[in-house]
Amino acid sequence: EESIEKRMSQEAYIYDTIRTPRGKGKHDGLLHEVTSLRLAEIVLRAIRDRNQLNTKKIDDVILGCVMPIGENGANIARSAVLAADYDISVPAQQINRFCASGLEAVCIAAMRVQAGGADFAIGGGVESMSRVPMGADGGAIAVDATIAAKHGIVPQGVAADLIATQYGFSREQADKFAMRSHHRAFSAQEKGRFHKSLVAVTDINGLVILDKDEMIRPDCSLESLGKLNPAFEMMGQNFGFDGICIQKYPLIEKINHIHTAGNSSAIVDGASAVLVGSKTAGKMANLRPRARIKAYASIGSEPTMMLSGPIDVTDKVLKKAKMTKDDIDIWEINEAFSSVALMYQAEFGITDDQINVAGGAIAMGHPLGATGAMITGIVVDELERRNLGTALITLCVAAGMGTAMIIERV
Repeated sequence: EESIEKRMSQEAYIYDTIRTPRGKGKHDGLLHEVTSLRLAEIVLRAIRDRNQLNTKKIDDVILGCVMPIGENGANIARSAVLAADYDISVPAQQINRFCASGLEAVCIAAMRVQAGGADFAIGGGVESMSRVPMGADGGAIAVDATIAAKHGIVPQGVAADLIATQYGFSREQADKFAMRSHHRAFSAQEKGRFHKSLVAVTDINGLVILDKDEMIRPDCSLESLGKLNPAFEMMGQNFGFDGICIQKYPLIEKINHIHTAGNSSAIVDGASAVLVGSKTAGKMANLRPRARIKAYASIGSEPTMMLSGPIDVTDKVLKKAKMTKDDIDIWEINEAFSSVALMYQAEFGITDDQINVAGGAIAMGHPLGATGAMITGIVVDELERRNLGTALITLCVAAGMGTAMIIERV
């Protein structure tokens, strides 16, 4: 029997990562007919089967879901556990930290293991944006003046354009970043670099519906991107959101609306799962850990600019890990908008060959609740493939927050 003191301070390891392909989040997307429940079921089955897990040994399943209403509601994580035929003793919970929900779920799984409350826990997420669209749940943050007006809440796209204006990023810089995302994602896809963590979505008869990310465009060019109109200019000017930004940041004279559908994250469907456990649990299950979760953190940030949270939370998580930016081998920031990634890269002086090495959400899409765990899997695979040691994963979050995690390859 391990002592209580030892169990309360044990390390948390990543043993496996699984994700579905990301399907176009519209009515003509290949995953539109597939429910979120089915997507979550697929990743839970896959992570169980390929690790030959006795699901009685799984102490919790935590899934992010940002639109937990309708068919996504009523704790979709527990529904997925039952649909995947896990042992009925396995509890589950759904969480929502907006865009960082999937990574936050992995953090919670790690906390459970580190505190001795779990031997194995699964963190992940699911979102069907074609079936339950973004904003379907409403919310005070967008419509209640006691919050929205007091704190200067603006739509995320306008906040991204505010960042571009504040940092002086041009439309061409944003489009170049977007083009790079597509080219890197296509290269990774063609070379099979996603295969280790990817599981095909099939129908109930086992026929493949989608086995690779649907939105990647290898022919993406500056010319094609340059033809797209700004997506948030009319919203910013006609509904007064530009004025709110300028009131908060009076040194800015005019918002430069550089973001389009081409240099912002794509709307997609998908699910993900990360198996986290203690060293002892892994040994008993004959599993080899792939990475150690070294540190994690979440933070609040200024709610008008909203998407600057990754900067503050990176400082926080590096301090918690007693590390500096020079200790990080590769960086992964969710590509919610080009300006967010450009800002982050500039703030920390990250070279092009260190950040989002396999492309990101601009090319592959951002299934809100699932993305954080998806990019965790990509990073684990890339650390192994490149024979590198450490990675930092982070996402910006609506309403002004950020979440980050540092992992070490084992």
